Amino acid sequence: QVQLVESGGGLVQPGGSLRLSCAASGNIFSTSVMGWYRQAPGAQRELVATITTRGMTNYADSAKGRFTISRDNAKDTVYLQMNSLKPEDTAVYYCNAWRVGYTAWGQGTQVTVSS
Repeated sequence: QVQLVESGGGLVQPGGSLRLSCAASGNIFSTSVMGWYRQAPGAQRELVATITTRGMTNYADSAKGRFTISRDNAKDTVYLQMNSLKPEDTAVYYCNAWRVGYTAWGQGTQVTVSS
């Protein structure tokens, strides 16, 4: 059974940093594109960043230059380093694993950017 477990969310002041982690189980990590999405209150879920099995990355415009996605294939874990956080980054952040014919989501972790 596939399971994605996020951690690392919390409350941070504007300009601060957070590092999110997502640990995968169920033997899918090495063959999946991993991604981070977020959903703010009243808004649709949106892409933040993705990383392929070979390490190619893609970022939403809002994340470029501030966020970095990475993966550790030995630990079946994907990370999202978030710097220079803004109040508009406040959302629930979800981890996603995708491959042809399959997708899985984590339960989400809350990130709140506020002074």
